[in-house]
Amino acid sequence: MKRNRLPRRARQTPDSELLTRLATRLSQSSNRIEDAFWEARLAAHIDRLLADNAEETLIAVLDQLYNGGSRAYDELADMIESCAETRHAEAGGMDALMIAVPLLAWSRFQIPSGSIPQAQMDAVRVHLQAHVLAADARLGLADMLYSPDQLPQNYVDTAALAEKLAKAAVHGRNLKIDPTQLSETMNFLSDTRYLVGVVAAPRGAALFRWQEDDGDPAESFRQWALQGGDALRPLLPACAIEFLPVLAYHAAVRDADRASRPWSLRSAVAFLQTVLNQPAAELRAVVAPFHDRQLEEYRIGFTQRGSSDVVHGVVWPLLEHEDENNDTPAQIEAALREAGVTTVLLLDQRFPLEFCDDCGAPLYPNPEGEPVHAELPEDQAEATPRHLH
Repeated sequence: MKRNRLPRRARQTPDSELLTRLATRLSQSSNRIEDAFWEARLAAHIDRLLADNAEETLIAVLDQLYNGGSRAYDELADMIESCAETRHAEAGGMDALMIAVPLLAWSRFQIPSGSIPQAQMDAVRVHLQAHVLAADARLGLADMLYSPDQLPQNYVDTAALAEKLAKAAVHGRNLKIDPTQLSETMNFLSDTRYLVGVVAAPRGAALFRWQEDDGDPAESFRQWALQGGDALRPLLPACAIEFLPVLAYHAAVRDADRASRPWSLRSAVAFLQTVLNQPAAELRAVVAPFHDRQLEEYRIGFTQRGSSDVVHGVVWPLLEHEDENNDTPAQIEAALREAGVTTVLLLDQRFPLEFCDDCGAPLYPNPEGEPVHAELPEDQAEATPRHLH
């Protein structure tokens, strides 16, 4: 999950001053014992702010530390995420961790999301218990296949969902979600879907299969993708699917954000081969950087070889700590060539972060270095998703 930090001037409060001081002291610590001292105090303060719905205080301090280039930013961001996704039940001495089960999908049709039927919930639970969770761990699952827009959008909301799921996990139950209370899902050619849950175990005991003596993360993931995938595929008819490792909530969402970028390029190439009835080698990709106040993303415009008309486009957003000094263009080119595109044009001029005035879609670079609207040939456009990711 990308941590976006927009510069702002915020009034200092006792809560924000304490948050800054504790995070700074933690970043300056030189040993594990002192780490534990500051971590305990920082976690207690963050837990109180989350309980008080003090999202603005958390974000203001993160902004301040990020803009100042402080190491304390990473310490604070990691601790806020940990506090939001972790619960400790005093009754029974249980530790509970919010997890996400991500998968990547693409389809010429709408990628499903929404409530999951009980039969699929039961099957998913069986395979998660068998291949991902430790023997003594309990599981609480939300009965919802989430799109990215439907996930909690801030730390306070994440903590609130973690609390509900933790209570369900202690009793080994599912949490019923009302889909009408969630955001509407936009229709993209390729996108991510998530199962969200909480795994709970006695304090100090293993949560995951790979924490056990004979456990192995790679084998757990392989078995989950193989057998758990069979339980999830009926939820995503007419979709190509790639399964990602089950991790703690924020780590899983961040990994999915990263994996979705090359996936979207591979999906676009497969899609264009289908609708244009041409091999990937007959496509050309134009890659260009798009800036606002700073470099925000790369956009890739696809044309047919010998034509300047952009028939499709993909956005490759920059994630945290990435900027113009990263090797992003090389990563994009490698992903395109892996997908079979042999003609890749890399532009180095600065493009403004422009969108279509009529429909709001991003504008993509053409071979002449102009940002234009992506338009499939008319006879191919009718059955395609309106929004191209």
